[in-house]
Amino acid sequence: MSPPLRKAVLTAHLLASLGWVGAVLCVLMVAVFALRSSDPAVARVAYPLMQSLGWWVLVPLSLASLVTGVVQSLGTTWGLLRHYWVIIKLLLTIVATAVLLLYMGTFARLAGVATSRARLSAEDLALLASPTVVLHSSAALLVLLTATILAVYKPRGRTRYGRRRLGR
Repeated sequence: MSPPLRKAVLTAHLLASLGWVGAVLCVLMVAVFALRSSDPAVARVAYPLMQSLGWWVLVPLSLASLVTGVVQSLGTTWGLLRHYWVIIKLLLTIVATAVLLLYMGTFARLAGVATSRARLSAEDLALLASPTVVLHSSAALLVLLTATILAVYKPRGRTRYGRRRLGR
């Protein structure tokens, strides 16, 4: 990969990855706000907002991070399978993206409950008061920060394939 192309892909990867972290923080803050509020009107706004953030921000950024990360690794000397930190980062990104895609169903369910009736029942309010979005967003943030730390510190350790490619 030529240096200008490598820098462009790296820039795209950084923007997507750190944008994903920022979007998770936004969802986390909206979820905390919704969880702490006793006003049903807040839930009517918060849960559809989180669902929209999921489809329009989180999912595209997660996929962009995954694709640009793979392209970046294939186009540099780090390689996709040569270093353990790259493999771990790839696995973290794949798992986080898969969990997000599965969790979008939960967002849809919560948004549907929040907007389904003129008056929310006690059962609806109990469902909306569940800390699941806060817990999942916090876990996602931890996973994404771990991937970021791996990218910055690049711990030593080559895979067997990486050692063979090096000629050792």
